[in-house]
Amino acid sequence: MGIMSKILGGGGNRSVDDYVELDIDDFAEAHAETGMQVHIAEIGDQSDVIPIKDAVYDGDFVIADITRHSTSDRTIEHIIDELRQVAQEVDGDIVQKGDDQIVVTPTGVSVSREKL
Repeated sequence: MGIMSKILGGGGNRSVDDYVELDIDDFAEAHAETGMQVHIAEIGDQSDVIPIKDAVYDGDFVIADITRHSTSDRTIEHIIDELRQVAQEVDGDIVQKGDDQIVVTPTGVSVSREKL
């Protein structure tokens, strides 16, 4: 049985004993050593941009939900322009995924425009 069969379930019967429950406390030290975090944000109004900008300036990756706004809304256009400026200042990247998400990356991280 290959590794992909094990991951995707190659037809064998599985039981609860085949899985191991992970305790997040076991990974607390690894979290402290990371250089970058991925933040999930929701943009409801202009004030929600401040913590996103702070996170990107601190070197973190942000995925922001913009479903509260229409993409033709002047407020979201202003917010995107502000976040685009931040991405340029830190030499990061910014992309909009569909009508509901914006991804802003820190220095040295780019988002591929091609799907895998």
